[in-house]
Amino acid sequence: MHHMNDAKLLLPCPHCGATNRLPAARIDEAPVCGKCGESLLAGQPIDLDDTSFDAVVAATKLPVVVDFWAAWCGPCRMMAPAFKQAAAQLQGRALLVKVNSDDSPGLSQRYGIRSIPTLLRLQGGRETARQSGAVPASTIVALATA
Repeated sequence: MHHMNDAKLLLPCPHCGATNRLPAARIDEAPVCGKCGESLLAGQPIDLDDTSFDAVVAATKLPVVVDFWAAWCGPCRMMAPAFKQAAAQLQGRALLVKVNSDDSPGLSQRYGIRSIPTLLRLQGGRETARQSGAVPASTIVALATA
C-alpha cells in the first residue's frame, strides 16, 4: 500500500515544457525544473485529478483554491486567463489548482459540484469558501486570501 504523500505529480515546466516528476510532499518547497532550473510553479495553476488531489492538499500548508472546470464549458474557458493571473499574483501565498470535472468525477461528487466553473478554497483540507460562476482575477485573489 502506497503512503498517500508518496504520490508523484507530473508538472510541465511553464518555461521549457519539460515534464517533471515531483513528490507531492515537496509542493511547498518552490520546486524547480530538472531541465532548465526555472520555477515549476511560477504562478501557474497546477492540474490535479482524482489520483493526485489529496496528496497535494495534504502536503501544502498554503490555502488551496480549486477551479472545477471542463473543456466544453464556455465560462470556464473565459475564466482560465483570470485564474492564471491570480495564480501569478498569489505565488507563495496560495496554491491554485484546476480539476477537470469530467476527468475527475470522484472529486466533483465529493465536493457536490453542481455547476462549473466553481471555485473552492480549502485550508488544511477543509472547505472554507466557495464561489460559483466565472469571476475576475481580483475575486479569485480575494477568495484565496480571505
